[in-house]
Amino acid sequence: MPATPAWPPRSAPRLFVDGPLAEAMVLTIDGPQAHYLSRVMRAGPGDAVILCDDQTGEWAAEVTQANKRDLTLALRSHLRPREQVPDFWLCAALLKKPNFDLVLEKATELGVRRIQPMLTRRGVADKLNDERARTIVTEAAEQCARTALPEVAEPAKLDALLRTWPEGRALFFADETGGDPAAEAFRAHSGPAALLVGPEGGFDPAEREAIRALPQARPIGLGPRILRGETAAIAATALWMAVAGDWHNSLAQQSPLA
Repeated sequence: MPATPAWPPRSAPRLFVDGPLAEAMVLTIDGPQAHYLSRVMRAGPGDAVILCDDQTGEWAAEVTQANKRDLTLALRSHLRPREQVPDFWLCAALLKKPNFDLVLEKATELGVRRIQPMLTRRGVADKLNDERARTIVTEAAEQCARTALPEVAEPAKLDALLRTWPEGRALFFADETGGDPAAEAFRAHSGPAALLVGPEGGFDPAEREAIRALPQARPIGLGPRILRGETAAIAATALWMAVAGDWHNSLAQQSPLA
């Protein structure tokens, strides 16, 4: 006899919803999410949807009713608890909108816990659309099967960030003038950490001096080439995850449906 197909299937769409979710709960999805499920994914009664609430973890739900404007879903099983992402912050200078959108998306996929946009003297951007940022990180988390949304902080001026920097958190500073090789610096440190990456024009001398004066700051180099702001943020974050983050145990932590 043919094997019974796994349920929920690997192709089931994923959505973040308001929580907390609970066993046997029935909820209604409307608005853009209902349009996505019914019009884009063609979900109908009997189909599976994976739901996350950023609180209790990941749930398998079944569509029980599909109307023109909404869908009713019934939770069937709890698949896994909310994941524990590494205690790693990305402090990235605001960039032009498409470039910073990319940073938000990839930082989420890579497993960053907190994204701190920064205002710097040479930066060309000074505002962040909060709603757009939340949409980007939520869609990225849905795509990569992440169950914990990253915190996206309000943009902060660099000097204010340095004044209030937590005593026990290392600040790896991507300094274009040079520093310890990034992989070696990451490997030598254990505990809470953050990465500081500048804008398109880099940090000015006064900013660089202020950063280096912070006891927790550790200047690092990212190779022999000059990297764009978004490239430096993504590359260094990936390197930290590989050397000091959770990539080494990724198979053990992987979603059963990923």
